[in-house]
Amino acid sequence: MNLTIWCNAKFPAAEMKLLVEGTRGHKLVMSEKATTAVLAAGAPDPALEGADIAFGQPNAAQCLASQRLRWVEVNTAGYTRFDTPEFREGFSRRGASFSNVSTVFADPCAQHVLGMMLALCRRLHPSRQDQLGDHSWHYTERRFESQLLTGQTVLLLGFGAISRRLAELLAPFGVTLIAVRRQTKSERGVRIIPEELVSSALGEADHVINILPENASTRNYVNARRLACCKPGARFYNIGRGTTVDERALQEALRSGRISEAYLDVFETEPLPVDHPLWTTPNCYITPHTGGGRRDQDEAVVRHFVSNLEAFIHGRPMVDRII
Repeated sequence: MNLTIWCNAKFPAAEMKLLVEGTRGHKLVMSEKATTAVLAAGAPDPALEGADIAFGQPNAAQCLASQRLRWVEVNTAGYTRFDTPEFREGFSRRGASFSNVSTVFADPCAQHVLGMMLALCRRLHPSRQDQLGDHSWHYTERRFESQLLTGQTVLLLGFGAISRRLAELLAPFGVTLIAVRRQTKSERGVRIIPEELVSSALGEADHVINILPENASTRNYVNARRLACCKPGARFYNIGRGTTVDERALQEALRSGRISEAYLDVFETEPLPVDHPLWTTPNCYITPHTGGGRRDQDEAVVRHFVSNLEAFIHGRPMVDRII
């Protein structure tokens, strides 16, 4: 089977060599509009019209219009531009496949959140601030403010690859895990609840972890009403998408103490403007959208695609297939 594979992702030389070797026997077409900006929408490209497979960030409307295209894999975990009823129905109707690379980023995102959960429970940030500041020795405060993650209640907003991996990492701590998702089929070690029970679950949770994707139904999902339902003093984390959180409402919840601390890796506007109030909101901790980072990211993404290519050719199940 000789396939035409279109790609608009720009990789370093070693990873590009891996892609070329992994697609040997097929025609690999690198778009003249190739880019490393994975969060930017792909521009229409005439070269895509002759492709059987697209890898990278193709233009969603062009993919839907192309009757030849049989499989699209985006080189990100997020796929907002493709997460529409029109795209899902159109691809499903003609038997085309769509996948992302969420398992590439599941471990780093899960470890990132776990690291922050432990840092907040063990009061590592205030001690670091003391080291950078006046070198004061807050023995009593730090020791008796410290908490155990063990036995606490964790609410996961969304339950995909990242949440599953985080659930595995949290298992040794004996936490109570609750997850909200559209399909309420059972999961081992996690209580899956439907959307209508989220308000009561917010009132139980010591940690609320937002891993929701960006789409029409999730914009400002974490809003003033839902934050008001949170257990007083709960901690909030966002490793999903910035648009799923009403940032002004979160600032107010932090200032009032309803939310004791927040960790944010993603924002509605990125980079976060230097004068944005979140930078100076009390008890708000920020990382610059690095939750999914790993030094071998490009290699892992290419290997994911090459492995899925073999599965696609031989009719085997593909990893991270969405459609």
